[in-house]
Amino acid sequence: MTRNRTGAWRATGLVTALATAAAIASVAPAQAHTTAQLSAWVSDGWGGGTVTSQPAGINCHQSAWDPYGTGDPQPAPTGTCTASFEVGTTVTFTATPDSGSYLNDGPTPNPVTVRSGYNFTWVMFCPADGLCSAG
Repeated sequence: MTRNRTGAWRATGLVTALATAAAIASVAPAQAHTTAQLSAWVSDGWGGGTVTSQPAGINCHQSAWDPYGTGDPQPAPTGTCTASFEVGTTVTFTATPDSGSYLNDGPTPNPVTVRSGYNFTWVMFCPADGLCSAG
């Protein structure tokens, strides 16, 4: 009889341990990683330049534009201007003007700690000849 009781106790202990592990797993699930979008917005200062992020993800270029030139609209930025980052990540930006342009303002804010919802930084490049929009 001792064998049967010991075997029964072992089986009961194993079932109890499995049930406890399942209950703990259902109460405390693994943390899910949440991401959010972060955008670099390059203002229409009429100059050209590139905004990059650290960690990598954003590499956004705006070409210089003369609003009094051909009459064509300002070209859209090229590259990656919006990227996903894990919520809580601190992203630092570098703004580099093209030859013939200068950095008038930004990146603002810099750095950005990514949160749920809308995240952005703003930059304005102006032509070196001084012709710049009011922003």
